[in-house]
Amino acid sequence: MNLIGGIEGGGTKFVCAVGTGPDDIREEIRYPTATPEESIGRALAFFGKFDGLRAVGIACFGPLDPNPKSETFGYVTTTPKPGWANTEFAGVVQRELNVPVGFDTDVNAAALAEYRWGAAKGLDSCLYLTVGTGIGGGAVVEGKLIHGMMHPEMGHIRIPHDLTADPYPGACPYHGDCLEGLACGPAIEARWGQRAETLAPDHPAWQLEAHYLALGLTAYIVTLSPQRIILGGGVMSQMHLFPLIRAEVQRLMNDYIQSPLMMEGIDDYIVPPVLGNRAGVLGGIALGLNALNAG
Repeated sequence: MNLIGGIEGGGTKFVCAVGTGPDDIREEIRYPTATPEESIGRALAFFGKFDGLRAVGIACFGPLDPNPKSETFGYVTTTPKPGWANTEFAGVVQRELNVPVGFDTDVNAAALAEYRWGAAKGLDSCLYLTVGTGIGGGAVVEGKLIHGMMHPEMGHIRIPHDLTADPYPGACPYHGDCLEGLACGPAIEARWGQRAETLAPDHPAWQLEAHYLALGLTAYIVTLSPQRIILGGGVMSQMHLFPLIRAEVQRLMNDYIQSPLMMEGIDDYIVPPVLGNRAGVLGGIALGLNALNAG
């Protein structure tokens, strides 16, 4: 059986694993994200122990360049993370290990993993949104990840913001009150003066959060028409958010889309991830499998 390496390159931690899928992880390591040289070097040392490694997939924070035809394919590009801007990643791994390498955003990879093994298994399309320190999204359509000019930046769509009801200006350094600026974890903390996980389930923060996330989801639904929406990330560990978001999506849609998924099936349409916090590194393995098959 082909062994595949997966890397989840996060802003605060790296996770590296070798296996073939969620039921077959041979070994895994985790360590804090440091400089590119140290972080990538530790991953290479880990993978170098395995004979028969056939491919590696990298699920990384961005922005990054996922276009294999681009001169900067495999680079982390304009990230604000100190020391990582314009860093070559995929090419270093490919040259050192001499195997095919898949490379994409962590959220795109998580969407692919949930499509292959998780909450969207058996469907043709899905959307994965992570809500945490930031907000990012990835989408699979007919079994393929969406790309275009670069990769999706779903957290930065503009949504209605009633400054009278919510005078908080937003946390995004680029757009202020985009979806990420209004609904990410740091925005919740700045608006209410305490971390999201410390807020009671009946705190007014959650209805406002559900409203903002539902505004984003309705935009994605009418644009992409995904067969399932998967919401992960630290903020979404507050499970009481799911019924609030589902109800608000239905209210905002106002029966416009006459699909059973949007009506009596809403509980199975907007769901938490099946793979949980393993979605990132499993997404790396899924990217590696794609790279091996493409070769």
